[in-house]
Amino acid sequence: MTESRRRAPRVDAIRNREAIIEAASAVLAEQGTAVDVREIARRSQVGMGTLYRHFPKKEDLVQTVLRRDFTNWAESARAAAAEAEDPWAALTDFYQQALTGYAHHRAIMEHFAMVVPEPGPDGLGRLRLVIEDLCTRAEGLLRPGVTADDLLLLLVTLGHAVQITDRCRPHMWHRLLRISLDGLRADLPPLA
Repeated sequence: MTESRRRAPRVDAIRNREAIIEAASAVLAEQGTAVDVREIARRSQVGMGTLYRHFPKKEDLVQTVLRRDFTNWAESARAAAAEAEDPWAALTDFYQQALTGYAHHRAIMEHFAMVVPEPGPDGLGRLRLVIEDLCTRAEGLLRPGVTADDLLLLLVTLGHAVQITDRCRPHMWHRLLRISLDGLRADLPPLA
């Protein structure tokens, strides 16, 4: 066999990789990025050697899972926003869906806050496009001067509120969301 011809991955190797990614997604959602990879191996029912063969560093696994989960989340948000006819309802629904997702995926929130300054082409870049579209659609309904960057930062900020309050007082972040969105409405004075 020549070097240029590689063997196709074995079926069990593909299955193990998918099991690792699925288990990692669940564990990262529950515990965040500080999770021990032994817990991921245990839940995926593979040995540590198998986990490290697929993902030599924990960082590789975390990035793979976050890229997949974040891209899926961004695509879901984009589809929901595109379906809404009313621009304000689209914006409101987007925040509601996004923050509910935050409440259920701790690692996405941790990662999102770190990459906001430099959105890449993967999930965050796609999410930024959704927010830019929502901002454009809501022009005239949003206060003058509100930008997509403002909406993105608001999402991160409210995401932190979700992390702090969701388990003990989930109604608090819902209230804060309503207050924040009301503050974006055009019938208030322009932002300085």
